[in-house]
Amino acid sequence: MIPKTKAELAAMIDHTQLKAAATEADILKLCNEAVENSFASVCVNPVWVPFAFSKLNGTGVKVCTVIGFPLGANASYIKAEEAKHAVLQGAEEVDMVINVGFAKAHNYKAVQEDIEAVVKAAHDAERTQGYKALIKVIIETCYLTDEEKVAVCKAAKKAGADFVKTSTGFGTPGKNADGSAIPNGATVHDVALMRKTVDEAEPAGVHVFVKASGGIRDTKTALDMVAAGADRLGVSAGIAIVTGFTE
Repeated sequence: MIPKTKAELAAMIDHTQLKAAATEADILKLCNEAVENSFASVCVNPVWVPFAFSKLNGTGVKVCTVIGFPLGANASYIKAEEAKHAVLQGAEEVDMVINVGFAKAHNYKAVQEDIEAVVKAAHDAERTQGYKALIKVIIETCYLTDEEKVAVCKAAKKAGADFVKTSTGFGTPGKNADGSAIPNGATVHDVALMRKTVDEAEPAGVHVFVKASGGIRDTKTALDMVAAGADRLGVSAGIAIVTGFTE
């Protein structure tokens, strides 16, 4: 959906603070800004989930957290436990990082099983919480070929994910053969490819959403991502993006 108002754009934003040095004051500021702007959620590291929940419960702004972040190289049972505890502490959305090494080795069965472990753990935990936890799968596009991106998105849909997400924003992909830098965040190309893939992939009739994240710092870029097929935007510049929107 292309937003027609600032409110519609704000409702697509996960207001994000994932820096290692973030303090309680930073998270409080993030939560207050999210409420003031009616963002979809705040996205914080797992240690801040209880604090964010205590500030946002009842406001309509959800708590989102990250699992296996940023490398995705944890064992699946560790990711599952992390997701379970996050949901039990108030997270309604969990953004997990795939095992990129599995994807690069084209072991998509292992990629799917890794995702399934998190999906199951989150849904088991949600039964005590009174809400459905959403699982977003970060495929870390900067490390993958287009063929690998397609295969991982298909695996995520089969595993029961609610979203596929482009990036952590912390990737270090290096350079292309021509010396140009490989973007470590979202690109219009990748968002469009992911949108097409999850729309066409099995199981039919199941809708999977797309989240663009990493490097989205202005209104034009945000709207370009939405036009390409993004349903949600993971950004730390949410206020600037909404402020720059012309209704």
